[in-house]
Amino acid sequence: MPVVIELGSAPEHRISTRLSPLAELCACLHALDGPRHHPASRRWVGAVLQGADERLLERAGGWAPLWGAFRARYLLPLTPGPERELEEELAEVARLDEETFATMTEQALVGKNGHGPGPGHGLGPGHGLGSGHGPGSGLGPGSGARHGGRAPERFLARLRQLSERRFALGLRLLADPSGFRDGLLAFLSAVAEEVFESEWTRLRPALEADARVRSHEHSRYGAAVLAGFPTARMEPDPPRVVFDKLYNARASLADSPCLLVPSLHINPHLAIKHYPGYPVVVQYPVRDGAGAEPTALDVVMRGLRALDEPLRIRMCRALLRQSMTTTELATQFEMTPPQMSRHLRKLREAGMVHTHREGARVHYQLDEAAVRNLGVDLLSALHR
Repeated sequence: MPVVIELGSAPEHRISTRLSPLAELCACLHALDGPRHHPASRRWVGAVLQGADERLLERAGGWAPLWGAFRARYLLPLTPGPERELEEELAEVARLDEETFATMTEQALVGKNGHGPGPGHGLGPGHGLGSGHGPGSGLGPGSGARHGGRAPERFLARLRQLSERRFALGLRLLADPSGFRDGLLAFLSAVAEEVFESEWTRLRPALEADARVRSHEHSRYGAAVLAGFPTARMEPDPPRVVFDKLYNARASLADSPCLLVPSLHINPHLAIKHYPGYPVVVQYPVRDGAGAEPTALDVVMRGLRALDEPLRIRMCRALLRQSMTTTELATQFEMTPPQMSRHLRKLREAGMVHTHREGARVHYQLDEAAVRNLGVDLLSALHR
């Protein structure tokens, strides 16, 4: 199924590349909520899970549906033009009228596009990182959960089917949209200060370098720069770029500018977002792992040494199938918890496992990508 961006006339003048700290922050938070699918983020996620305030992590889990597979449109750049600081991007979200903010939120929570008449057509709100796309929810702009009839009940019933987290956010949105927005912006400011600012400083030079390359390609190839993204191809009649995604959608550059936003933590996704009256945004993964730190030979050797132990291989097999606590692993392998902790520390220091908290309990899970990439990382280190 395709996502189509119709180019119209002179589309090259409507395409630009820029960095977005808010978009990268939300890509980080998306990876934090599902680390198994984001190998490029595993080091940052591991550091956050080990060092961040537990209450902040709980708040991140509560808000997570907003930057899930169908990210809220306001969490990507809302206006064209030069790069903004994070505080400026959050201020733009704060300036959205309440109706638009609430409708964008509804679409992210439901995770589907409105198919009724009006601006819910095409590549509308609710399109995200490549998740499945089914029948419309009837919650497009102008038909949201805040309107009359049984819409609020249907909206909440749908959210309850999806998850308790979405249902809880839906209740908060219906009860107090303004308070909902204030709480979200306060959380984003707090989490950026605690766990993102240093990461943004680290990533920024690599993202700027990729943006310069993309801008050069744009000046040379025009709108065909869009065809350089994964799963994309140019089609001539009418001129358009088609992305192979898991849903159908359509937008036109005759109506909207297009912003290309480089990202490390969006890997392995490509996000295409549009909402009527706002720019089309393509948040793309930096190519060939640009922005990721090269894996040094000593880091690779640490991984090999961690696996050079039959017991730890058996532990990896267990943690591949399910996440487990230290006590659960100790019981399964007939060891004391302190003995098991020493083996887990070796795996964790080598980046072979990641952790997540459930209350006071720390669960361990095998990082499949880290194990899969060990041979590739070794070969790359030997080539340097």
